[in-house]
Amino acid sequence: MKAVSVVNIKKELIHRSNEELIELCLRLSKFKKENKELLTYLLFESHDESGYIETVKVEVDEQFELINTNSYFYIKKSVRKILRNIKKFTRYSLKKETEVELLLHFCHKMKTFEPSIDHNVTLTNIYERQMALIKKITSTLHEDLQYDYHLKIKDIQKI
Repeated sequence: MKAVSVVNIKKELIHRSNEELIELCLRLSKFKKENKELLTYLLFESHDESGYIETVKVEVDEQFELINTNSYFYIKKSVRKILRNIKKFTRYSLKKETEVELLLHFCHKMKTFEPSIDHNVTLTNIYERQMALIKKITSTLHEDLQYDYHLKIKDIQKI
């Protein structure tokens, strides 16, 4: 089965009743964990963005604590998984400030991680790419936010 375009789906949803829409949303949430997570964000967490950011930061902290440090191979796999989750959570929000906050937290955790990421080229490259992305996104924000995030970037780079 081939999926139809978003435009066609939107046109069809306009003709549905509220009860049918609710049923469609509930059915959609049963199929994939990401659908359920997105609905959870939209219904319960989108009104409190700072609370959402803190929740994700706590989850990232927990994931960093669980990293197997026996080998850089396991560290790389875990760091990539954490970054994938952060990207997923930022897609839910669609706010650039949220993305910058979460990536800054990720980079801070990487910089303070033991064993040091400086001893592994792959981990250093992941860190550098995320810092470059933070700078790129920050340049599109309001001047006051740019200044605040620029200070945070400098603090992380000093570590």
